[in-house]
Formats: sequence, C-alpha cells, structure tokens
Amino acid sequence: MIQKWFNQIRKKEVNGPAAAVIRFDQEKDNVPTVVASGKGAIALQIIEKAKEHGIPIQEDPVVVSQLIDMDLGENIPPQLYSVIAEILIMIEELEKKL
Repeated sequence: MIQKWFNQIRKKEVNGPAAAVIRFDQEKDNVPTVVASGKGAIALQIIEKAKEHGIPIQEDPVVVSQLIDMDLGENIPPQLYSVIAEILIMIEELEKKL
C-alpha cells in the first residue's frame, strides 16, 4: 500500500526533513531538472550546503514530495512548471537585491 500524507507537518515529524535541488540555466537548459534530493540526514546536508553557498531556499512540502520521487537528472514535469516558475522568479528577485 502506498501511503500518501495529507498532513505535511505530521509527515515531516515522522520522516524527518526532505529536500530537492533543481537547476535551470536559461542559456543551457530548456527545462529545470532535479540535480539532488534526499530525506533525513541527506536533506539536512543539502540544506546546510545551500545555506553555506547563499543559495535561496524555498519551503514547499508538496512540491518537495513530488521532486523527491523523481530520478536525478529528470526534467521537471509540465504540471509543476507554474510552481517552479514562481520559485525561479523569487530567486531572480532575491539575486537582484544583492
């Protein structure tokens, strides 16, 4: 049986943190791709490295749960384009402020 979590806070309490990293370079990539993902200790390392390098972090448990299920190097599916676009716009705005 596949267990789906509707209470994302409870899911995080039980499973620990989760993290996914996407890459999108307008000059090189047509579509954002998943380049790293993990749960528990791996997620903590991903988050720590992002903070060390000043990489913006967006917390969205629903999106992360979908990205975690993808293979590394896999393109983001079309149904996530609008959400990922919002995240990329937020990152672009943050970079302009720096």
